[in-house]
Amino acid sequence: MTNSTGRKVTANLSLTLDGRYHGPGGPGDFAAFAPYVTSEVARDHMNLMWENATTALLGRINAEGFLGYWPSVAEDENADPRDRGYAKWLVDTEKVVFSSTLTEAPWERTRVVNAPAADVVTELKATGAGDILVNSSASIIQPLLAADLLDRLYLMIFPEIAGGGRRLFDDGLPTSAWTLTHQRTGRMGELAMVYDRAR
Repeated sequence: MTNSTGRKVTANLSLTLDGRYHGPGGPGDFAAFAPYVTSEVARDHMNLMWENATTALLGRINAEGFLGYWPSVAEDENADPRDRGYAKWLVDTEKVVFSSTLTEAPWERTRVVNAPAADVVTELKATGAGDILVNSSASIIQPLLAADLLDRLYLMIFPEIAGGGRRLFDDGLPTSAWTLTHQRTGRMGELAMVYDRAR
């Protein structure tokens, strides 16, 4: 696929050892994740993922959840500087929210799309500059993996078995090879990894 602008499509997600991005209680079940998300390694990893990104892609559930949390962090002078940096970036950057139900954008600098992720990303890659970051939204990451449109994966692996919940890597994805370009281990056993698509 030709890409005249050179924009990378990146994605971040946290997973348990059994590959789940939420627990058995549904999309809001992050009990297995809670002890790790504010660790030094997790915060540094978060900074890595957004530093070159100029567009954030979000599913509706994440967009609404993030809206309720991150803008206040951006204003909080006592927040960890890494959290605050990410929060300010998220508030200020261009955002695309995928939804079939939203009728108006929930944030400033946001547009809502009801279209296949692969089509929207192909269009974004043809214009602009900077990385396109799929922000913790498996509903967008999965179709982009299926279309082989992801160039980089920022993964946090937490040393917990959730025992239920949705998995990122479902059966039926096309085969692909990835190169580990960054790895760090936290004191609780959490792993931060960056994988680049080997083409």
